[in-house]
Amino acid sequence: MTAPAVSPATAQPSASDVLAAYRRHLGRGRARLASLTGGAMEVTSYGSRVFGADGKEYVDCGGYGVFLLGHCHPRVVEAVVDQVTRHPLATRLLLEPVAARAASALAEITPPGLDHVHFVNSGAEATETAVKLARAHGRDRLVSTIGGYHGKTTGALALTAKELYQAPFRPLLAAEHVPYGDSGALAAALADGPPACVVVEPVQGEGGVVLPPPGYLRDIQRLCAEHGAFFVLDEIQTGLGRLGSWWGADEERIQPDILLVGKTLSGGVIPVAAAVATAEAYAPFDRDPYLHTSTFAGAPVAMAAAQAAVRTIADEGLVHRARLLGEDLLTLLGDALAPLGDAVSEVRGRGLLIGIEMRDEQLAGELVLHLLEAGLLVNHSLNAHRVVRLTPPAVLTSSDLDWISAAFTAAVTALTKELH
Repeated sequence: MTAPAVSPATAQPSASDVLAAYRRHLGRGRARLASLTGGAMEVTSYGSRVFGADGKEYVDCGGYGVFLLGHCHPRVVEAVVDQVTRHPLATRLLLEPVAARAASALAEITPPGLDHVHFVNSGAEATETAVKLARAHGRDRLVSTIGGYHGKTTGALALTAKELYQAPFRPLLAAEHVPYGDSGALAAALADGPPACVVVEPVQGEGGVVLPPPGYLRDIQRLCAEHGAFFVLDEIQTGLGRLGSWWGADEERIQPDILLVGKTLSGGVIPVAAAVATAEAYAPFDRDPYLHTSTFAGAPVAMAAAQAAVRTIADEGLVHRARLLGEDLLTLLGDALAPLGDAVSEVRGRGLLIGIEMRDEQLAGELVLHLLEAGLLVNHSLNAHRVVRLTPPAVLTSSDLDWISAAFTAAVTALTKELH
């Protein structure tokens, strides 16, 4: 694939100049991380590919779950550019039709009964919205799962059960954390105390692509109903086709009180997220629209991206394609990683959310760097550093799969030499 053209007006500075600016303005820690990758700069992207300033081409299987539609999908870009030239931001005083259309499009494909949409700018803000709605219903006791990741803003951080992120910012909102996949532990927690707000992912993403046992989500829904708890399903990373179904909720036909949506909702172009609620759960915001607001939330340019993303996923059959590609990739990765033997603990996933658990953190880091060298972008899991995570786009082609296979073959060859 040929890199998209870069005009003279957007000519890039040198990597050393960018690193210097990072150190001066963005933080020395971020500069050190960038140095680990050799100071490579990403400057353009299209489809499954990202292009460096030096012309190097990468297949993107990272992006923390944002790029299900790939980069710069023409339908999303066209919708955003059209909106930018006409009315990118709104006064918030008058009716704004793009937000209405985006909300309608999203409500059409959420589980039945989830019809009330509150748009925000990020996944963490969606979590904050859910926490505030729960508190408006008197559910100010928070329960989440060990290894869960729900954002790093103050309220969301209480739910993100990782001491590394929480410690510098205590005291946080009080929250309890139970083992993921253990409905018995949740039952015990809910039986011991006032009604709670329970926040859980259908598959833990940053926790290391942890799949729960069958029936777990149904058990959560039942337990929340029995104990008068508020059920929030965090599908910021898993939703909109990532798991090979529209939602993780679809696998067990459940209806949470609130569904959190993000990442893919951007279409890979404009940040946008949402909390989608039942009528009962949304009632406090229905009564008073000024209880929880944000100047930029629901901006027309973001709404254009969200509507285009939802329509494109449906029209191009990307949910089904994610399921099929995921099956192919699990087989491909299992074969490619086999020479490493017990250095690889497990390859697992659902749809296009795939985790490779290595024997230790150092091996995981080395695998990421070897894949980068071979032209493949992947991510660490923030709550499970032994797990290398792949969140590829659903627009991968056969040549992309060949590229991924070749990159893993090269990385495994390099790792095998290091291990022996």
